[in-house]
Amino acid sequence: MADHEAGEPRRRAGAGDGAGDADGGTTGDAGTATGGRAPHPRTGAASPRRGTVLALVCAAQFMVILDVSVVNVALPSMQAALGFDAVGLQWVVGAYAIAFAGLLLLGGRLADLYGRRRVFLVGLAVFSLAGLAGGLANAPGTLIAMRALQGLGAAILAPATLTILTTTFAEGEGRTHALATWTAVSSAGGAAGNLVGGVLTQTLSWRWTLLINAPIGLVTGVLAVRLLPADRLRTAARRLDVPGAVLATAGVTGLVYGVTQAEKQGWTGLPTLFGLAGGVLALAGLCWVEATADDPLIPRGLLRLRTVRVGNAVMLLAGACFLPMWYFLSLAMQDVLGYGPLATGLGFLPHTLAGVVAARLAPYAMRALGARTLITLAAVLAAGGFLWQSRLGADSSYVAGLLGPALVMSTGMGLLITPITNTVTSGVPSAAAGAASGLMNTARQVGGAFGLAALVSVASTTASPIAGYERAFLTIAGLCATVAVLACALPAGGRGREGGLGGG
Repeated sequence: MADHEAGEPRRRAGAGDGAGDADGGTTGDAGTATGGRAPHPRTGAASPRRGTVLALVCAAQFMVILDVSVVNVALPSMQAALGFDAVGLQWVVGAYAIAFAGLLLLGGRLADLYGRRRVFLVGLAVFSLAGLAGGLANAPGTLIAMRALQGLGAAILAPATLTILTTTFAEGEGRTHALATWTAVSSAGGAAGNLVGGVLTQTLSWRWTLLINAPIGLVTGVLAVRLLPADRLRTAARRLDVPGAVLATAGVTGLVYGVTQAEKQGWTGLPTLFGLAGGVLALAGLCWVEATADDPLIPRGLLRLRTVRVGNAVMLLAGACFLPMWYFLSLAMQDVLGYGPLATGLGFLPHTLAGVVAARLAPYAMRALGARTLITLAAVLAAGGFLWQSRLGADSSYVAGLLGPALVMSTGMGLLITPITNTVTSGVPSAAAGAASGLMNTARQVGGAFGLAALVSVASTTASPIAGYERAFLTIAGLCATVAVLACALPAGGRGREGGLGGG
C-alpha cells in the first residue's frame, strides 16, 4: 500500500483517547467535537462548521508567524524613535524568538491539560495585548519586554492552533487538506511579514507593526468563543509537570540564546558558551525528570513512535533550511540588487505565492506519491532552487537572479512541510496532541535558530557579501539534500505503530 494518507481514517486507542479529554474531542469524533456534521466515512471531509474552525486557527497561526518578521523592516524607525543602541535593537527580534522557541513545549502541553479553547484564548489574549503595549511603548526596555511577552503568547497559541486542527479533523484526506491550508497560511505569514512591515512603516508608523495585532486578536477571540467547543472537565485531574516545564523552557531558551549570541560573540565567546552549556545541562536534567515523572511534559510513549522521532528530526533540519532563507534573501535583495525596504517586501511575493500554491497541491501529491516519497522529492527540488539562488550577482536580472530560484525553492518548501506535519501528527492520541504539536513547533524553531547562527558564521568568513550569500545558499542546498536522505528513515506508511503512549 502506498504511503499516502488516503484511506480509512483510523481511531487509535491510547492514553486518554476518548475519555475525559480536555475538550471532549478525539481524533475520531471530530464531527461531534465541533458541533458540525460527521466527516465523510472515507475522506473525513470537513463540514461547513469545521471549515470555519480551520479559518479561525489559520488566522491565529498567521498572526504568530507574521510577527516573527514583521518588525524587521521597522527596526531603523524604532531605533530612531526610542533611542536604541545597536546591541539593544537586536533584542526586539531576539526577545520574541527566544521566548517563542523556549516555551513551545510548555505551551503545547497546556492545551492537553487545561483545554484547547481555554488555552487558545489565553494565548491569543497575551499575544494581542502585548502587541498593543509594545506599539505604545516609549522606552527600549518596555518594547523588548513586550516582545518577549508576545513570544510567550505565541508559544501558547501556536501549538493550540495545530492541536485544535488535528483533533477536529479525522486522520485521512480531510486532515491532510486542513494541514495543507495551515501550512500555506504559515508560509504566507513568514513571507508577508517583510511586506506588511514595510507598508505599515512607510505609510503609517513602525508602531502599527505591533498595534495591528490588537483588532485582529479581538475579532479572532470573539469568533473563537462562538465557534470552538467548550472545554469539558476531565474525569481525572492531571497536573502540569512543573519541574519538566521549567527544565524544558530553560534548556531550549539556553540553546537558542547561545546560538543567537554566536553571530556577534563567536562560538567561543562567553555568552555563547554559557547559553549552550546551560541549555545542554537543563535538557539533561529534563531527561532524568521525565523518566520518573507521573505525568511527564512529553508523554513517554510519544517518542516511541518512529513518525514522531524521525519526523521531528526532519523538521529540525527543514527549519534550519527555510527559516534562515528569509534573513539571507532580505539582505541579498538590498545589498546585491540594491532594493529598498518596500521593494524588498514586494520581492518576496513570488516566494509567498509559490509556497501557498504548492502547499495546496501537497495533499494531491501525497495521494499519488506517498508522504515519504513526497518529502524526499520536495527536499531535492528545494535544494535545486537554493543552488540556483547561490548564483545571484550584482548583474543578475530579476528573472534569473530572484524569480526563477524563488519559484523552485518555494515550491519545494510548500510541498515539504505538509507531509512532514501530517506524518508527525499521525497516530498520536488526542490526549497527547498538544505535546506533539509543541514538540514539532519546537523542532522547527530551534532548527531555524541553529541554522541561522551557523549560516551567519559560514557567510561571515568570506571576503565579500556576495560570496557570503553564495556560501550560505550552497550550505542550505546541502541541508535540503540531507533532509531528503533522512526522510528515507520514515515508515513507508507514514504511521507509527511501535507502541502506544503509555506512561502519561
